[in-house]
Amino acid sequence: MRKHALVTAAAPSPARPSAPRRAAAWFRRSENGALIVLSLAVGVLAGFGAIAFRWLIERATWIFSGHADYAGTTGHPEHPWLPWLGGFFVVLAPAVGGLIYGPLVAKFAPEARGHGVPEVMYAIHRRGGRIPAKVAFVKALASAITIGSGGSVGREGPIVQIGSAVGSTLGRWVRLNESQLRLLVACGAAGGIAATFNAPIAGVFFALELLLGSVAARHFGSIVIAAVTASVIGRAVMGDEAFLVLPEFSVEHLTEYGLYVVLGLLAALVGLGFTRALYWIEDLCDRVWRGPEWARPAVGGLLLGLLLLAIPQMYGVGYPVLEGAVMGQYTVAFLLVMLVAKVIATSLTIGIGGSGGVFAPSLFLGAMFGAAFGQTADMLMPGLDLNPGAYALVAMAAVFAGSARAPLTAVIILFELTGEYTIILPLMLAVAVATLVSARLSKDTIYTLKLRRRGIDIGERPAQHPLEGVTVGDLMAATPPTLGEDLPADDAMRALIAARRHALPVVDAHGTLTGIATTSAAASAVADDDDVADVTVASLLEWRTPVSPETPVTEVLDAVVEDDGADGLAVVDQAGVLVGWLPQEAVLRRLTPTRD
Repeated sequence: MRKHALVTAAAPSPARPSAPRRAAAWFRRSENGALIVLSLAVGVLAGFGAIAFRWLIERATWIFSGHADYAGTTGHPEHPWLPWLGGFFVVLAPAVGGLIYGPLVAKFAPEARGHGVPEVMYAIHRRGGRIPAKVAFVKALASAITIGSGGSVGREGPIVQIGSAVGSTLGRWVRLNESQLRLLVACGAAGGIAATFNAPIAGVFFALELLLGSVAARHFGSIVIAAVTASVIGRAVMGDEAFLVLPEFSVEHLTEYGLYVVLGLLAALVGLGFTRALYWIEDLCDRVWRGPEWARPAVGGLLLGLLLLAIPQMYGVGYPVLEGAVMGQYTVAFLLVMLVAKVIATSLTIGIGGSGGVFAPSLFLGAMFGAAFGQTADMLMPGLDLNPGAYALVAMAAVFAGSARAPLTAVIILFELTGEYTIILPLMLAVAVATLVSARLSKDTIYTLKLRRRGIDIGERPAQHPLEGVTVGDLMAATPPTLGEDLPADDAMRALIAARRHALPVVDAHGTLTGIATTSAAASAVADDDDVADVTVASLLEWRTPVSPETPVTEVLDAVVEDDGADGLAVVDQAGVLVGWLPQEAVLRRLTPTRD
């Protein structure tokens, strides 16, 4: 009989986790440290992405027009490669550009069409921050070709989408959760804006105010790190010059503030009119076009080219023309012609399938309108010795605020782009008026209207079926132990420990809620104050807005979920008397589906 050797298989050694798994594990162990590292990384990538994007636009502009910026030229200069066409080459430039970027977008990333910011908002609020990596590359190429071949759009939308795609890709690579991924997407957008426009503060507020929809402290640090990092990289390569180098403007008469109020009101109408015209022309293009989508930009580019032949100042972004308006180089009649022409040119560029932003066109419209307003006011009131350039600058921010309804971003970005602090007061006043008027006249902004037309309302929380029809009274618990305002801080700490709670309500002698005392506040008082016996609960009070038993839970869901360790919300009656407590645990339990 043959003997068979007994072979013992060695136990396989556990496989080493992949890099994304190791990164995700480290993130869970050290969330704050990892956020700093990831924010820095996104800032670096967004900074270099902005540099590459600027370079692509410059190269494309040279190739398609033969000039650094065709809008800033005089007359209709010929293309050095096509001298036999003369100035008529501008009719063909947008069509040739469309023949390149049309198939690129249609085949690889249809979401790269249009102005980009609505797609990022949708990704943040409805898709957990997930943006395909290919969007960054397709958007950069398509937008550079669109702008370089004469498309009358800006750089803001593309760089926001590029930076956001970079942040989303990095976040998904290390397997972040949705909340962290959304934050990293906002970091990428902030970094892109900061590096492209040399405006780090505006980049931060653009991400907070427009994309995330709230200026929350927990988001601020990461977004600032990304914006500063990207801006440092951008300045190192592209320089630290202001967007516009202008003389100093000032307000000489108090009467001018009344003019700035009128300017803000009319600027809101200009911004809203631009929004309506943009989507009306886009709808018109949709109705008229019956061919394949990849060919639409090329055919529509011929119409855009005819407009550029008539008014070459509409070629590309048009920053030299904007600067000329601020410096008073155009008559009122021509300013108004360029105002209308820019609305048509930008709307047509987007409508035929072009890729580019609407921020720069908003600034352009503001400069044209503001310069015309200032010149007209100066003619009607010569005694005030008005400077039309100041009105052009203020209107740039006011028109953007009227269309995007982002007042903080509007004020800060204009200040950073121009370095003009002397007109900050009229600037704030006009932007505030434009924002209020715009909100009164329209529910949507130039960004959210694109989503609403698809049936998406990012401002509306998706239906929470488990809480449908549930009121605070249905879920509230009995009143927890209460504290008096005169109770010493160390006794309050003992009461919190005994109750095993992070916060307890504070009431007066009549049972009326006066505030909340937390363990962190009590611990700080006990640890830091030498004479702790003199410290009472009154000095520890924090105010958390209470709710009534009749309030639907859906209305206070955000406050309950994000209660910063307060264990829920106080429930009071109409007189403000504490009658119960809405525990966070009860709401979360109701939201969690039960298993059979």
